Amino acid sequence: MVPEAKLEQTKHGLVSKGEGWFVLNLRDAVWRHADGRGAVCLAADDFEGERQFEQLGVNPFVLGPGEPMSLYHWEADEEGFLVVSGEAVLIIEGEERHLRAWDFVHCPPNARHVIVGAARGPCLVIAIGARERDRLGFTVAEVAKRHGASVEEDTTDGGAAYAPIPRREPTAYREGWLPECRSSFPEISGGQSGA
Repeated sequence: MVPEAKLEQTKHGLVSKGEGWFVLNLRDAVWRHADGRGAVCLAADDFEGERQFEQLGVNPFVLGPGEPMSLYHWEADEEGFLVVSGEAVLIIEGEERHLRAWDFVHCPPNARHVIVGAARGPCLVIAIGARERDRLGFTVAEVAKRHGASVEEDTTDGGAAYAPIPRREPTAYREGWLPECRSSFPEISGGQSGA
């Protein structure tokens, strides 16, 4: 049997500790945030720190208008993005595409891309990526520059690419980042979930 991982309370929220399965409400989890860069939840992976899972990365992002999820880049592994709420602009292979709630984006390996929040309110995007090859690179793109999401010169060094950009710092969930959802399920006792 696979054991249940323990959830540990930290200054900024709950984190899973050890091997095993767990249930964690994103509002109770640790997030990272920087003005102009949006927020990312660390419940399923630490996008900018130590990765928790070997095979799959899952990162819920909340982007305000004009906030890029990342810099324009390519990865050697597949990625997928699901817009859950709000609107965004996808820049992929030098083209812009408007995204709205429930749009799904598939990025095969090596597709250059970035997603930027759009419209007037927050946009929630779930990013999912494989970890088989775990290599990436950043390329200059004029269309991404117009959105503040391009490097000044091509590089495969993530540290160099993000050096001039404020780092997202750990924080607790902030009200309004996630859309309201109402559950029709009765409360179940015995679990650690904050759901």
